[in-house]
Amino acid sequence: MKTAIYPGTFDPITYGHIDVIKKSLNVFDRLIVATTDNINKNYYFSIDERLEIINNSLFKDLKLNKKKIKIISFKNLTIDLCKKYKAETIVRGLRAVSDFEYEFQLAGMNKKLNTKIETMFLMSDIENQIISSKFVKEIASLGGNIDRFVSKSTAKILKNKF
Repeated sequence: MKTAIYPGTFDPITYGHIDVIKKSLNVFDRLIVATTDNINKNYYFSIDERLEIINNSLFKDLKLNKKKIKIISFKNLTIDLCKKYKAETIVRGLRAVSDFEYEFQLAGMNKKLNTKIETMFLMSDIENQIISSKFVKEIASLGGNIDRFVSKSTAKILKNKF
C-alpha cells in the first residue's frame, strides 16, 4: 500500500488544498492529511477547530473516502510522520512560482534528513491556484462571498467567526 503525507496548516482548508488531496488519491492508496500546530505561527483556528473543519470539508461536504484519508495533527518533523505511517512520499501543493523556492528548499532539507523520502509537487486546478487561506480569511472578515473558495461547512464556520 502506497501512503503519502500531505502536511500543512490548513487554516482553513480551501479548494486549492482539496484539489491536491484529490490528485494525491489518484496516485496513492492512502493519504495522511496532517495539520501542524507549530508554535512559531499564529493561527486563526485552533488545532481542534482545523481538524474539525478538514473532517467536515472532506467527509461531510465532499463525501471523500474515509478509508483512503486519515486526518491528524502533528508537532514534529514531517519525515518523522513518514516513518510512523510508513509513507515514502511527502505531497506539497504549488500555486505560483513564488511558492517554488520555499518548497524546493524544504524538499531538499527533508531529503537530507531522510534520503528515502521523496517530495511530490502537485498543482491545484487553474481556477483554484490563486486561492490562499490568508485571502479567504480576509475576504470573509470584510463580508465577501467565499463560497467559491471553500466547502460549504468551512464557509459557514468562517461567516460565523466574523
